[in-house]
Amino acid sequence: MILPADTFPRLTDRNHRITSEPDVGYNCIAWAAGKTEHWWQPGVFWPVESSRDDHGIGALERAFEALGYEECPDGSLEPGFEKVALYGGGLVYTHAARQLPNGKWTSKLGKAEDIDHDTPDDVAGGLYGEVVQFMKRPVPS
Repeated sequence: MILPADTFPRLTDRNHRITSEPDVGYNCIAWAAGKTEHWWQPGVFWPVESSRDDHGIGALERAFEALGYEECPDGSLEPGFEKVALYGGGLVYTHAARQLPNGKWTSKLGKAEDIDHDTPDDVAGGLYGEVVQFMKRPVPS
């Protein structure tokens, strides 16, 4: 994948791996939620009642709370839990990534590929803004 340097300035050939072909059927929020049947966006598909214009961090937090997640202090690996990192720029959410069982992270890059990356910060600093919150839930049985 060739991206403009300012899109993902911290993403390098050494800190990520492409894990899928591009797919326009789902986005990063759906991928982080583990439910790729829909493109997740208020007004399109969203797991809780929300205004179609609500793209705030709170809307994203409420969506993951509906899936059983709660706020946690960091993205460190915790046995028995799965975590997500929520990203934003200003007051608007921009991205979500999911932690893998090995402690690395996975993201869907818009309509492009899914990737595994070493840390949540690897996809921050450009298009996706910064990590603004971590959330966790017990690993579903």
